[in-house]
Amino acid sequence: MIKRVFWMSVGVTIGVIAVRRLSDARAAVGPAGLNRAIGSAADAVQNFTEAMREAMDQRETDLRAALGMDDGESVTRSMTAARR
Repeated sequence: MIKRVFWMSVGVTIGVIAVRRLSDARAAVGPAGLNRAIGSAADAVQNFTEAMREAMDQRETDLRAALGMDDGESVTRSMTAARR
């Protein structure tokens, strides 16, 4: 009798866990879950592009300083010299 009660409780516990996991998986695959996934992916792409733009601007500033092209007048002089 005790064995039957034990195995019955084990079966009920496994059933409850399975139902909860299936309902969580169904919610994640549904429209709301899909919207959350797409939203987080879009945020990640936006954060990546912002970081890339900042890095590109910093690198361009470093290169301009290294080449002595910090101000607009030196850029104009170098462009004029390149045309001649």
